Amino acid sequence: MSQSDDLADDLQSMSFGSSDRSGSVSSGLSRSTSAATVAALGKLSDAAGVDAPTSCREQICRRRAAESGRELLSPSDLRFVRRLGSGDIGTVYLAEVKCRAPVAPPQRGCEESAAAPRVVAVKVMDKKELSARNKKGRARTERDILESLDHPFLPRLYGCAESELWSCLLTEFCPGGDLHVLRQRQTGKRFDEAAVRFYAAEVVAALEYLHMMGIVYRDLKPENVLVRSDGHIMLTDFDLSLKGDDASATPAQLVSRRGRHRSSPPAAAPFAAACILPSCIAPPSRKKKEEKKQLGRWGDLELVAEPLKVRSTSLVGTHEYLAPEIISREGHGSAVDWWTLGIFVFELLYGATPFRGADHVHTLANVVARALEFPKESSLSSSSAAKDFITALLVKDPARRLGATTGAAAVKRHPFFAGVNWALLRCAKPPYVPPPSPTTTSIAAAGDRSLVSMEFY
Repeated sequence: MSQSDDLADDLQSMSFGSSDRSGSVSSGLSRSTSAATVAALGKLSDAAGVDAPTSCREQICRRRAAESGRELLSPSDLRFVRRLGSGDIGTVYLAEVKCRAPVAPPQRGCEESAAAPRVVAVKVMDKKELSARNKKGRARTERDILESLDHPFLPRLYGCAESELWSCLLTEFCPGGDLHVLRQRQTGKRFDEAAVRFYAAEVVAALEYLHMMGIVYRDLKPENVLVRSDGHIMLTDFDLSLKGDDASATPAQLVSRRGRHRSSPPAAAPFAAACILPSCIAPPSRKKKEEKKQLGRWGDLELVAEPLKVRSTSLVGTHEYLAPEIISREGHGSAVDWWTLGIFVFELLYGATPFRGADHVHTLANVVARALEFPKESSLSSSSAAKDFITALLVKDPARRLGATTGAAAVKRHPFFAGVNWALLRCAKPPYVPPPSPTTTSIAAAGDRSLVSMEFY
C-alpha cells in the first residue's frame, strides 16, 4: 500500500477535537512529507462536495452546540487544497472547512462568526518521524502553548486531531504572509522607521503576555511574524519555546515609575484586578484617572512582568538570532527574547542582521565577540532613538540588557516607542493590509491551483 493510501485511510479514522479559541497559522513545518501526501489529502477531501459558504467558527460552534460535549470534526469536513510549505517538525496545508446545513443554532459567544475565516491552515506532523528525531516533546509543547494562548497578537487553535500515525493542528490562515517576505518587497528591502515601530510594538506586547504566562519564545525572527488579514501581526511557531511550570511563571509586581518602590499588588487595592493584564488591553478613562489620584502611594505604580526564573542550556534557535548566553550554554531565560527583538528591529530597519558571518561558525563567533556596528551608508540612516534602542537590547551580558530587570515595562518606556499608545495598539493603522483572503467560493473555483504565494511559507 502506498504512503498516499496509508495517509488517506488514517485521516479518515481521525477525529478532530475543536479548541474553544480561534487563531493563526503556525509556520513550524516537516521536510519529509512527499507529493503523494498532498495527493492523498486532496483525494480524501474530494470525497465530499462543497455546500453553501459559512464561517469556520460558526460551523464549529454549531457542531459543539449539537454534541453538547467535545467538538469532533472528521477529515471529510475539511478539503485540503494545497501544501503551504514545510519546516522542521511538520507540514502546513491550506484547507477549507466544508459547510453543511446547520445542525443547531450558534452558541452564545459566536456572534462574530461572520467575520471568521472560511479557510484554515492545518499543520500535519508525522508521529513516527517525531519519535525517531526525538521531537515529540517539542510538538507537545507547541500544542500545549497554543491551547493556552488568548491574545490578539498570538495564535489560538481552532482544533487538533490525533491518530496512530499523524498529529494535526487547525489554525488561522494569515493571508499577509510573513515579515521576511514583506521586507523583501520594500524599497531597499527595508521598512521605514514608522513601520518598524508599529511591528516592534505589537511584538513587544505579545512577548509581554508570553512572559506573564511563563513562556520564553526563543524564536523571534521576521519569518515567524505573520500578517493577519487586518494588517496586525501574529507570532507563530512555538516548537522551540520554553514553557515553565506554574511555579516558574513570572510574578506580577508593582514598580514605581521613579524606581523608588516595589511590591506585590495588595489584595485590597481597588485597581488590582484591573491591572493583571498587560497595558495594551484598554485605555484609561477620565474616571479611572480620578480614581488613580485617590490611591495615594499606589497611584505611582505600574504592573510589570518580571524576568522568568525558568532556565535552559539548550542550543536552539536561528544562528543569526541566537543570544550570546545560548551559544555559550551558560543558561538562559526570558532575556533572550529581548536580544532577538534587537536583532529583529535591526533587520527590519537595515535589511540585514548585524552579526552575520561567512558561515554559521563565523556568525556564532561574531555574536559572542564582535561589537555591534551600524551601517554607515547615508541611505540606511535611522534616528538616534532607534540606534539607542537596538544598542540597549543587544547588550551581550543578559543581566545588563534592556528588559532584564522589569521586562517589557522597561522596553515599552524606551524613547523609540515615544507616541505609541499601548492601550490602543489594535486600533493603530497598519503599514500594510493584505488583499482579501480566499473565500470558500474562490477555493472551489481554484481547484489544484495555488491560492497563496509559496514564498510566504
